[in-house]
Amino acid sequence: MSSFLDTMLERAKADKQTIVLPEGDDPRTLEAAETILAQGVANLIILGNVAAIKESGRALDGATLIDPQDSDLHDEFANTLYELRKHKGMTLEQAAEKVRDVLFFGVLMVKTGRADGMVSGACHSTGDVLRPSLQILKTAPGVKLVSSFFIMVVPNCEYGQNGTFLFSDCGLEIQPDAEKLAHIAVNSAQSWKTLIGTEPVVAMLSHSTYGSAKNDDANKVVEAAAIAHELAPELALDGELQADAAMVPSVGASKAPDSKVAGKANCLIFPDLDAGNIGYKLVQRLAHAEAFGPVTQGIAAPVNDLSRGCSAHDIVGVIAITCVQAQAKKAADAQ
Repeated sequence: MSSFLDTMLERAKADKQTIVLPEGDDPRTLEAAETILAQGVANLIILGNVAAIKESGRALDGATLIDPQDSDLHDEFANTLYELRKHKGMTLEQAAEKVRDVLFFGVLMVKTGRADGMVSGACHSTGDVLRPSLQILKTAPGVKLVSSFFIMVVPNCEYGQNGTFLFSDCGLEIQPDAEKLAHIAVNSAQSWKTLIGTEPVVAMLSHSTYGSAKNDDANKVVEAAAIAHELAPELALDGELQADAAMVPSVGASKAPDSKVAGKANCLIFPDLDAGNIGYKLVQRLAHAEAFGPVTQGIAAPVNDLSRGCSAHDIVGVIAITCVQAQAKKAADAQ
């Protein structure tokens, strides 16, 4: 187990949050839930067929089990959803049907304060997970878009923060323009601070370093870096930088000697979803890195979308991260 995951688990235990898991019919989810409960990491609400969950053989004592098909909360949630979506033409009857869906029900648990966050996606698509989240919770105040990131923990690696990096966006924004890319960078820096607790060093990645290539793709990253500097002038952020110039001190010193980021980056911002998704999977598989995510940023409350290829171990990590995000949200709301 990585020191990052150890840290997330310990921080989660220190101020237990309530997390809803809508995929109670997924064996990996129940295995992860058993681990979370045994270690006292979080309070859990598990949705699904209650009888089937109880027959799974997992030790889930302490978890709240709810079947959205016959829950006492059905009418309340239907009315809540109707009030939120009637301006979009949703009828009360349509709302009543929607809340029987585990994902809508789970998000409504968060919306009504019964849960502090939700983790799903082991057997649902990203679109299915995010649709109710954006319809019901919406984006956080002041946030322009929802994006995602992975925390990558690379063994025996001297780069980043002792081999720990944030990669973004690897799961949501397919082809962000310069403005969106800038917001992804700024939001990712805040996510790094929330989870890792140290100062982010943000590299806007490209196939070009400081004008070594001249084309629209490289220019987009240059423009994004400029916008990001306007949004958050205090950030250590630079681009465009090639990946080796961003991470490796000797290469950074050679290719971008005046950069305060080159050779020191811990947050890597990819120019599009192709690069980000391919990049994290290559590092995960070839370097045997742990990949925690995709973690969403920008939703008004913590809702995280798992990869459908995730393991129970991955789910444990994302639940712990969601707890830490929920703690940070409560702290920010209290200010």
